[in-house]
Amino acid sequence: MLPADQTLPSAPLQRLDLPWLIEAGVEVAILRLDLIDPLISGNKWFKLIYHLKAAQTAGAAGLITLGGAHSNHLHALAAAGKRFGFQTVGLLRGHPQQTPTIEDLQAFGMQLHWLGYAGYRARHEADFWLPWRELYPHLHGVPEGGGGLEGALGCAEIVRQGRSQLDAVGWTDYDGWWLASGTGTTLAGLALFEEGVRTIHGAMAVPQGHGVPENVAAIIHKHCRSALARESGVSGDDKAADQNPSRASALLRRCHVLDASRGGFAKTDPHLLAFIDNCELQTGIPLEPLYTGKALLALHDEVRAGRLPGGTRLIFVHTGGLQGKRAI
Repeated sequence: MLPADQTLPSAPLQRLDLPWLIEAGVEVAILRLDLIDPLISGNKWFKLIYHLKAAQTAGAAGLITLGGAHSNHLHALAAAGKRFGFQTVGLLRGHPQQTPTIEDLQAFGMQLHWLGYAGYRARHEADFWLPWRELYPHLHGVPEGGGGLEGALGCAEIVRQGRSQLDAVGWTDYDGWWLASGTGTTLAGLALFEEGVRTIHGAMAVPQGHGVPENVAAIIHKHCRSALARESGVSGDDKAADQNPSRASALLRRCHVLDASRGGFAKTDPHLLAFIDNCELQTGIPLEPLYTGKALLALHDEVRAGRLPGGTRLIFVHTGGLQGKRAI
């Protein structure tokens, strides 16, 4: 499914010298995941890599997953399928429509099934996957957004890439990470591999109540249960493997989430759009208003409110998603 020598591409780390950061004495370096690949962009490569390896190990002919009409996840997976020659199937929220993303999915050869809105909401039900496994027994299922522990494990490489380039921005250390969060998978992955040493700030692109903190906790607890099971020799599903919650609690204490959705997922407003335009003019870095733009505005507001003291050093993750900007 993937070439034996396939490695994850590298993203440059660049200083982000915006006036409001300089004024507050807060230093930010931006990890440009938007530059790693023209099609399999942003954090999607990292979230997909372990799902692709699992599919390959299982002998699957391809992958089946979920998303919306502008989904960066579907776009990246379909592009990977076309490039590496494996089958992809997308289960989509809502009713048939044409968007630039959908046109790309079709051009990449992804087979699409529209579930309606009620059908898509059923994705969390226990029997949701049963008919799709019957229809596509040869495909490997991937959660929405490339989520789950497999998605989080791939984010170790994001941490490695950030750390390996500190000298490029004149740093020897840093205090934490700042990124947009849709499902919380990347946030959880960074937390796992920072091992409680640094804080991970997740600016939620969805409102409270959409399960981001719960998803982060579920991923971290699952990882800690698996690690304890390997160390102690008990089953990862055995309750005995969950008797030492201190490691998971320590990781979760360093995960801070805040609502950056500005009223709802994919909702924009003139203040947000003007902020993005201004930042793009000042830095030359393209942003989109659903994830990275909202995350940067949330950082601005926290800095202005004095909740990040002078001297703080953060790595800001540009999670890509620029392809979805075509429909806005």
